[in-house]
Amino acid sequence: MAETETLAAPAEAAKPETRSEGKPESKQDKPVKRQMIGFTFFKVMPEWRRLPATERAEHKRLFAEVLARWNQPGRLLSLTYSTVGLRPDCDMVLWRICYSVDDLSEMMAELLATPLGGYLEVANNYIAMTKRSQYLIGHEHEGQHDSRGAIRPGGQKYIFIYPFWKTRAWYLLPAPERQRLMNEHIRIGHLYPRVKLNTTYSFGIDDQEFVVAFESNFPEDFLDLVQQLRETEISAYTLKDTPIYTCIRMTPEAMLDRLG
Repeated sequence: MAETETLAAPAEAAKPETRSEGKPESKQDKPVKRQMIGFTFFKVMPEWRRLPATERAEHKRLFAEVLARWNQPGRLLSLTYSTVGLRPDCDMVLWRICYSVDDLSEMMAELLATPLGGYLEVANNYIAMTKRSQYLIGHEHEGQHDSRGAIRPGGQKYIFIYPFWKTRAWYLLPAPERQRLMNEHIRIGHLYPRVKLNTTYSFGIDDQEFVVAFESNFPEDFLDLVQQLRETEISAYTLKDTPIYTCIRMTPEAMLDRLG
C-alpha cells in the first residue's frame, strides 16, 4: 500500500471522529467534520500552444503559484493530474479537498484570472461532500477511508473518476435488500486490494448523485474490477456512470509542462 498522502492533514487538524470502526454512532460521539470535494477538468485552447515558449512558461509559473498558495494544511489540499492523450475533451484535472464551498469558488476564480486561465475551458466540474456510508460499516479494510466521512488519498499514480447515478427503483428497495446487494458489491471490491475507492456524495448540490474516484498503481486491476462488477445483481440499478476520466498523478509543474 502506498504511503498515505499529507492530504490527511485537514482531517487530522479537525480531529473529527472518536467512534470505533464499525460501531454505530452514539450521542457521545463527536460529529464528523465533512469535507467538500471538487473535481475540475480543464481543456487548454489550441491558441495557447501557438504562443512563444517563454510566454507559455510564464503562464504556467503563475498558474502553479496559485495552486501552491492554496495548498494549506487544515484548510485545502489539491492533487494534480494530467489527461493529455487520454481524453479529447480534457488535458488536466484538479482534485481539491477542503471544508468550504467558498474556498472552492475563490480558488477557481484566482486560477481563471491568471494568463493561462484565459486560455482554459472547464470541460467538466463536479462538487461533492463526504459522509459516512450506511453500507460500508463493518466492511472497512486497509486503505478504505470514505466510510468514515473523510477522504485521505494515498500516493497512487493513477485515478479513475466518474459521476454516478442510481435508478429510483434502488431507493424504493427495503433497506435489508439494499444491504444484501451491497454486500456482494463490497465482497468483490475486497478482491482487488490494490484499488482504493473514494466515494463522495452530490445529492442536491450537483447534478449527479455520487462521484467516485478509484486510485491505483495498476490500471489492469481497475479494469478487471469494473468488468466483474458489471456481472453483479446490483448493477441493474445503475442509471448512469459516465464520463470516465483516466488520470495520471504528477506534480503541478509536470502537469502544466505536459500541456505544451
